[in-house]
Amino acid sequence: MPEFRLLLDGYRRFRSHGYIEQRTRYDALTEGQAPKVMIIACSDSRVDPTRVFDTEPGQAFVLRNVANLVPPYVAGDGLHGVSSAIEYAVTQLHVHHIVVLGHARCGGIAASFTGQFDDAEPGAGGFISGWMAMIAPARDRIRAAAELSPDIDAHSALELEAIRISIANLRSFPFVAEAEASGALHLQGALFDIGDGVLRVLDKESDRFVTVPIEVDA
Repeated sequence: MPEFRLLLDGYRRFRSHGYIEQRTRYDALTEGQAPKVMIIACSDSRVDPTRVFDTEPGQAFVLRNVANLVPPYVAGDGLHGVSSAIEYAVTQLHVHHIVVLGHARCGGIAASFTGQFDDAEPGAGGFISGWMAMIAPARDRIRAAAELSPDIDAHSALELEAIRISIANLRSFPFVAEAEASGALHLQGALFDIGDGVLRVLDKESDRFVTVPIEVDA
């Protein structure tokens, strides 16, 4: 099994070059972290948010899961992995931004749209089905719209709508809503297309995703 050996080779390259180049920063990070941005991204191996945004160590607090989804706020006992990360970022790290970063050609979104894991048992797609159920109403609406207008790119539409749903669910967390209302926290949606490298961000005024220009106006 060569895969882990490849990881160790990568570690050796990092230890010989990247770690040395960032040594001052890593020394400072031993005292703790203070990122100002949280990124909620997909687990997809093709979309690494630290590469997309070219961040440095300690710059972004990153949470990754299937289809970059945020469940609605639910209090009480349970294993709240996503919720605990959001709580830590907002109430302990006091991040200024939460970015929900989706991506084109998302496998989780495709599974939701096709229903390939519907009624599956755990270990055969059941966990995936249960997780993606939070966007099922949106999927059903988009499916219906696509039947009426076959020219609709239903898969892409669901990728974008899932980002909107995650942002809405973020606002269901009382401490997120409070921080946003005070101006201490800003929520942002974005989608990265792995095919052409284009990043689009959700414009709050128009509720549309607009392309980020490569060149910045002077």
